[in-house]
Amino acid sequence: MARQKPRTPAPPAAPWYARLATSAGRPAVLAATLVMSMPGEYHVARFAGWSDPWAYGMPFSLSAYAGIAAVVAATRPKGARGRFSATVGAAFAIVLALAAQVVAHLVNTGHMDHNQAWLIAVTSMVPPAVLAHLLHLAATPVPTADAEPAPAAVTVERAEAVPVPPMPAEPPAVEQLERAPELEAPAGEEQRPERPTFQYADPRCALIRPLYDEGYRPTTTEMRAALIAANVPAPGGSTLRGIIRDEIERHEPGLAQLPARPTQLHQAG
Repeated sequence: MARQKPRTPAPPAAPWYARLATSAGRPAVLAATLVMSMPGEYHVARFAGWSDPWAYGMPFSLSAYAGIAAVVAATRPKGARGRFSATVGAAFAIVLALAAQVVAHLVNTGHMDHNQAWLIAVTSMVPPAVLAHLLHLAATPVPTADAEPAPAAVTVERAEAVPVPPMPAEPPAVEQLERAPELEAPAGEEQRPERPTFQYADPRCALIRPLYDEGYRPTTTEMRAALIAANVPAPGGSTLRGIIRDEIERHEPGLAQLPARPTQLHQAG
């Protein structure tokens, strides 16, 4: 009897105040940091030459852009298109937001002159760069789970029905029923009765039906081998028995009563 592995005890639940700080603290911290970052980003926009109310768009451009790029980089699977670009964009947005705070405070405290060409040029490029990268992320498709390949189409030629001649009005004479010697089957060969044709819903049934002609009900292995020999992908055992073989035997119920092929052990005994 196999031993059951001891269950690992579940870790104790965090106290309520810790859960509250985690759930309510994160949005509070997010709101606080956005509010604290807005003045510095606003002043940098004013230094670059934007007037009110256009300068108020700089905090939204930097803060919202950093959040969107970070979320896209975290949610896209590894190796997916757009993940690397979103990661670079998130890092770039964080650097811009940090630089805006540093520059604004250096200018306000008198440690830096805001009337510099490089500062004005870099700040002026922020809105169009943010817009271009967000449009790139929106146009990059999100990968989905690979769909399973559709099974190959099975083309089976159906036997054409042999037209039955009309019955004569009077029964033929006895001598007309006698076969000519040259048409009689050779000795030792049995003529199998002509098998009726059916239109199966599953065309693979036409490949499995000849296995019944040997007088045995085909097994899963025999049916799979017949399909593989015909270059048709073989399904699982439940499909072979429950769908293909079941449909054949619904058309010809007597086939279900055939015995299974005896194994080599039975034949030896």
